[in-house]
Amino acid sequence: MKSMKAAMKSMKAMKSKKSKAMKSIGRGAIADALIGDSGLKRSQIMKILNTLGEVGAKEVKSAGKFVLPGVCMIKTKQKPATKAGKRMMFGKEVAVKAKPAKTVVKAFPVKAIKSQF
Repeated sequence: MKSMKAAMKSMKAMKSKKSKAMKSIGRGAIADALIGDSGLKRSQIMKILNTLGEVGAKEVKSAGKFVLPGVCMIKTKQKPATKAGKRMMFGKEVAVKAKPAKTVVKAFPVKAIKSQF
């Protein structure tokens, strides 16, 4: 009986250690943070953020690369098609379906941000 209580206690401790979902700030909060530094109106900053998103999407689509100075670099990568067949996974032979080639978009932080962690 005591061992069961100890097991239940440890399970409760494990449940409480689960990390909560990380929340990032939205466009509005970013705009509010920029208002104090720049002196611009909130509507002007929101227009700038919208335009920045549009320009970034356009550049990534056409050039395959877009750099936000001091923040990140967004790149596209071509992943090749995979053939159908059988593959060994965890000691078992598994039938795998063919997948078409696709373009993947990835963001890479700049060195200054990486070095903070």
